[in-house]
Parts: sequence; structure tokens; C-alpha cells
Amino acid sequence: MTTETGRGAKGDILLTMRGLKIEGQADDQWHVIVHDIDLDLRRGEVLGLIGESGAGKSTIGIAAMGFARPGCRITGGSIVFDGIDLRAASEEEKRKLRGARIAYVAQSAAASFNPAHKLIDQYTEMPVQHGVMRKAEAEAEAKVLYRRLQLPEPETIGFRYPHQVSGGQLQRAMTAMAMSCRPDLIVFDEPTTALDVTTQIEVLAAIKDVVREFNTAAIYITHDLAVVAQMADRIMVLQYGHLVEEGIAREMIAAPKEDYTRRLLAVRSFRKQGQAEIDRDKPLLRVENLSASYGGTVMVLKNVSMEIHKARTVAVVGESGSGKSTLARAITGLLPPLEGRVFYGGEEMPPALKQRTPEQLRRMQMIYQMPDTALNPRQRVRDIIGRPLEFYLGMRGLDREERVRELLTMIELEPDEFIHRLPGELSGGQMQRVCIARALAAEPELIICDEVTSALDQLVAEEILKLLQRLQDELQVSYMFITHDLATVRAISDEIVVMLQGEIVEQGTKDEVLSPPHHEYTELLLSSVPEMDPDWLDNLLAKRAAAS
Repeated sequence: MTTETGRGAKGDILLTMRGLKIEGQADDQWHVIVHDIDLDLRRGEVLGLIGESGAGKSTIGIAAMGFARPGCRITGGSIVFDGIDLRAASEEEKRKLRGARIAYVAQSAAASFNPAHKLIDQYTEMPVQHGVMRKAEAEAEAKVLYRRLQLPEPETIGFRYPHQVSGGQLQRAMTAMAMSCRPDLIVFDEPTTALDVTTQIEVLAAIKDVVREFNTAAIYITHDLAVVAQMADRIMVLQYGHLVEEGIAREMIAAPKEDYTRRLLAVRSFRKQGQAEIDRDKPLLRVENLSASYGGTVMVLKNVSMEIHKARTVAVVGESGSGKSTLARAITGLLPPLEGRVFYGGEEMPPALKQRTPEQLRRMQMIYQMPDTALNPRQRVRDIIGRPLEFYLGMRGLDREERVRELLTMIELEPDEFIHRLPGELSGGQMQRVCIARALAAEPELIICDEVTSALDQLVAEEILKLLQRLQDELQVSYMFITHDLATVRAISDEIVVMLQGEIVEQGTKDEVLSPPHHEYTELLLSSVPEMDPDWLDNLLAKRAAAS
């Protein structure tokens, strides 16, 4: 018995890897980064690949397409997709498979879309190119998938450019694009990393539906054990390119056999200890009645007021499109507000960035969500960190070099090892540490952290949170911490601001906001945090369906 596609029955072996060996290049030397991996994937099955940064998850996922990223090469083993030897296949044969029968959903949607083309045109390109359907049919299918993935205004959102939608919306648009040809295999590489918890629920449910409906096999790469518990039939645990443990998802989550797997299951234990004393009459930052729009009639910030005090961390939470990052842009002057005022240290700040003095700019710095796009790929670490030292503090020569080394030590990177490297030679966690050092170089009093741990695996994210807390204790710096991760909020915040559709719906100390009774929307956020129970997602969706 075969499926609609006629390409095989559910349960048939679709992908086989045997003795897969992949090498990576660093400092002009080749090193083994994936060691003799064996893998079998059946039609309709979801295989979860988990492990911390550098484990080889994405490298193996990309190899399923017969591809090795720049700086890597497949040097051993076999990769067979539906009877086709991908290592022996020509580039033309592999191009015909990619997009049509094997699709890939990347972690960084912002870096994956062409900024010069509308979303709908990028969606239709693959099915038209592979002869699956005509452009008009592909556009109609795109709107159907946009709706299933809970994108706003599904009939028209495709006619926007990538920069005109939020990061979470862009990630869902890329998931839809990968599904456009109804492929046999989809490699999901951290597809919900950039999504808030409420949006994540809808995307995970849509992915599960598509896999079931179209008998699609999937490799699901993630660092979130609670997410993989909802998605995977089987799990492979990787560390430094080696297979640590493999098994049925339910059995592994209930009783992991290896110490490393148990460590992964036990992360996010960090909690901030103690709170700084504050003078409520002297906030470091005060925002009064801010309203803002991106040049249209729709207000994306509506009468927002909040305060941040010295050496305190205020977490700003809410789903994609709630106005969190827009608030940061208005505070920093990147988006001058239409109404309201921003006070810093008691001084009213000019609304636009170009109107602010270098000293005003120095005192408030930002760390961005995606370190790979926030760093200039052609600049070495020395210059990335050294630039703000020159611009804000006038440091040059040996003084600048010594300060760069001090900052690298401060962020726990060995100066001699990292000062000469390019961003492409760093892991995700290392790149984010460099972004932190760049912000610290200006000696600010307030750092706005915009989803700074969302792209990192849980072990690395916990290290970054501990680093930020240590720096706050030592330097008395304040943080505005924008995040959709409630575990991060619990770990690092002193106070919480909850936003919905451009407005603040609740704010207060961490204990006040996280203790019941909750605001209705806060309750929705808290109830949407995935749990380790493999039935959690299905039970939640059933419960919400019954309630509606």
C-alpha cells in the first residue's frame, strides 16, 4: 500500500546513513567533527537530534541532503535517500531532490530570506521550478499554509517583504516554504527557536499535522528537550560529533541511560539570587506614555510606561508582534516615538538616534537576538570589540588592545585563542559572548538584551545567563531583557513587564507577576510553556479545543 505521492508506504526506510564521517576546517587544519554516525529514518517518522552547540546536529541534518556547509567535507560513510546514493549522485541529481523531495527549515529565518523579494514569490519559486504546480496554484497553496501556521492576514501577508514581518512570523513563513512541494523528508533545524511560546504551540501542531497527513519523514534538530518530547518518535543524543544515546523518545525521556542525557534534561536550574536595593524615586530609565508606528496608521506601541532601576533586570515578555522589540527601538531612538518621552538618569532623551550625543548613546547599548547576523563576518574579534572603544572612549593602539583582551577575559574567552578569529570561526555561544563584550566596551549603565539566548542551546544559554548575572553583580549594570522564554524570565528577572498588541497588560516584581491570580494573557503564556511529558501538546490542544 502506498501514499498519495506513490513514493512508498508509511514505515518504509527512507533515509539510511552508515559510518558517516564529516570533517571541518579550522586554522587551515581538518578535524573530524562527526564520527561514524549510523542513522535510519522511516516514512512518517520524526527523529529528534539533540545536544549542545557543536554536537554536530545541524551538520548531520544538512548531510541528509547530500550537502556539507562551507568549511566542511563528507569524508566517509554512505548516505542513501530512497535508494539514491547521495554521495555518488551528481550535483544536478541532488539539485532535483532538494526543495522537491528533501526540504530544509533553517534556524535563522532573517538570514535565509532574500530581502529584495516578497514572501509569496519566494514561496512559489520552488514548486514552479520543480514543475509541481503553476504559480497561481502555488500562491493559493501558500495562503492555505499561512493560515494553518497561524500567520496574521494569510491572504495578504505573502505580499510583504521579509523586513516587514516579525522574526516569529518570518520563521513560520519559512516553514511554509519548505512544505510547498510536499517533500518526503523535511529537516527542521531549530524551527521554533525564534518563536514565542504561544506561537510555538501552533507551529508545532501544524508541523505534526503535516507530517501525519503527508506521510512525511522529518529530522527535528533542537536543543529544547521539552519540544523534542512533543515531536519525536525516536531521539539521538549527540556530543562533539559522537552518538551518546539513541532510543524511543518516551523511554529516553522517562529513563535516560547516559549522564550527558541526564544533564540535558536537568538544565535551566539557574536562579538569580537576591535583589539590588532600589530608590523608586530615581529610576535609571523612565518611559512615559510611548506610542509608535512604522510609518502607517496602525499603532504598534500604545501608551507604554515603565521604569528600570540601577543594577536591576526587567524582563519584557509577550508573543511575536506584541511590541517588545519595538519598545526597545523607541527607547534607543532607532524608531522615534509619535508620542511620549524617554528619560535617562533624569534627563529627557531626544527622540531620534541621530539627535543624541555620543555620551547619551554610550550609556545605553543593545545585544541582538541573532549573533551571526549582528557581527560583521569580515571583521576579526579584535576589531569588533575595539570599534566602540575607539568611538566612545577614544582608545587606540596598545590601550585599545589591552582593553579588548580584558573584555575577552571578562566574557570567559581566552584572548590569545579568540582575538584573531572571524565570527565564522566561533560557535553560537562564543559569538553571543563577543556581542556582550562589544556592548560592555562602551561602559554602559543599561544594556537592552533582545532575545539573546533564544538561538542558543540550553546548556550554552544557561552559561550566558550566569555570565550576564555575574557582570551585573560586578559592574552594577542594568538589563532590559526582551524574551519569549518563561524559563529565562524565572532565571534572571527582578521585575516583569507583560505586553500584548503594543500595550502593557501587567507589570510588577517577578513574584507578583508569576504568582496567581494571573492576568488572562499571562496565564496563557505560562500554560504554553512545553513540559517534558510527550502527551503535553496533544492534551493542551484538546483542552483548548474543548474550551472553545
